[in-house]
Amino acid sequence: MVQKAKILLVDDRPENLLALEAILSALDQTLVRASSGEEALKALLTDDFAVILLDVQMPGMDGFETAAHIKRRERTRDIPIIFLTAINHGPHHTFRGYAAGAVDYISKPFDPWVLRAKVSVFVDLYMKNCQLKEQAALLRLQLEGGERSEGEVPKEGAAGSGLLAELSARLAAVEEQAEALSKQLTDEAADAAAVATAAHLERKLNGLRRALDALEPGTAAPSLPQQG
Repeated sequence: MVQKAKILLVDDRPENLLALEAILSALDQTLVRASSGEEALKALLTDDFAVILLDVQMPGMDGFETAAHIKRRERTRDIPIIFLTAINHGPHHTFRGYAAGAVDYISKPFDPWVLRAKVSVFVDLYMKNCQLKEQAALLRLQLEGGERSEGEVPKEGAAGSGLLAELSARLAAVEEQAEALSKQLTDEAADAAAVATAAHLERKLNGLRRALDALEPGTAAPSLPQQG
C-alpha cells in the first residue's frame, strides 16, 4: 500500500485554506492545515511534507520569516516552498520570495489548474525519493547480512540471488518512473527548481544501480550512495 504524501497549507484565513483544499483534493494526498507560521513550524517538527504552500501576508510571523526558519532547520530545509500572495509589489517583492528559499511565487487569484499541476510535480518527486530510500534500506540489510556471514562456509545462494533480483526489479521500476517524470518536466518547461530536483533524484538512482551491480558474484562490495 502506497503511503500518501503530506502537503502543508499555511494561511491565516480559513476561507483561503478551504479553497486550497478544494483545489488540491483531486491529488488524493494528505492535506495539513496551519493558520500561522508558528503552527506550521510546529507541524514540521513531527511530519515529513512533500511541499509547502505558504501565504506571504500573515499577522505575526509572515511567510518570509516562516520560510527562513524552515530553511535553517536541517530536517526541513529541502522541502519545496510555494509562496502565495494577494499583493504584488513588483520584482523586488518577488525576488525576496525566491531569496527566502521559495521554488515558486504565485499571485492571487491564481489558476487552480496551474497550482494543482505545480504541486503535483513536487508530490511525484517526493514519492520517487521515498521509493529510492526504501530500495537503499533493503540494499543495506542485504549488505549487513553478508558482513555477518563473512568467513562462514558458503551455502546455497538462491535466496541471496533472489533478493538481488527483486531489488533490481524494484529499482528498474523507479528508474523508469523517474525517467518519464524528467521527460515530462522538460517537455512542459517546468520550474528550474523542479528540474534540478529531478536531476538530483536521477543521480541518486544511478548511484544505487551501481551499488546493486557491484553486488553481483565476483565483484567487490560497493559503497552506498549518500542519502540527502
